[in-house]
Amino acid sequence: MDVHVVTADAETFTCNAFLTLGDSPTLVDAGAYDGVVDEIREHTDELDQVVLTHQHGDHVQQLEAVVEAFDPDVYAYAEHPLRTNELADGDHVTIGSEAFEVVFTPGHADDHVSFVSETALFSGDVVVHDDGAFDDGSFGRTDMAGQSRERLVESIRELLARLPESVAEMYSGHGGVYEGDVGSIVERALARAERREPKYPDE
Repeated sequence: MDVHVVTADAETFTCNAFLTLGDSPTLVDAGAYDGVVDEIREHTDELDQVVLTHQHGDHVQQLEAVVEAFDPDVYAYAEHPLRTNELADGDHVTIGSEAFEVVFTPGHADDHVSFVSETALFSGDVVVHDDGAFDDGSFGRTDMAGQSRERLVESIRELLARLPESVAEMYSGHGGVYEGDVGSIVERALARAERREPKYPDE
């Protein structure tokens, strides 16, 4: 896939926002980087859609600016003033040129979804490769109001069950892009989450 991290130059806290080019140019999460529109324009003049993994501020702060600039469809699980299409577990959406299944993965956020194809995973914050807490398999924090480690564990189990063995690219909300055996990364994240130990010392 032709994927670009359009928040890579951000100096303030943001998620990774992924511009995926192809038949249907798609932005996965809008991020909180105020230069994201200019970064998108470096690669394309047309953006068909934005798909949201969840609506925490670091993932949607620049959504209004992106919509104003490109007038894309907006896909989200939960209600949002700019949402044009509702996502549900088991739905399919084209990201770039690939069909992805929507997997409902709450725990870090009540409205969290991940996107799985035969080759790639957009995991949002449910599973990441490296995030400063753990390398080679980590998971979203669950120590804030409305979050649940127990629900997150269930979500990672469900994601693993629906993850094709052929998936070899993982694009997560934080940390680096991972290429390789994505299933093993998800398994390690699950094992760590199942221990119910604090992710951060002050959690």
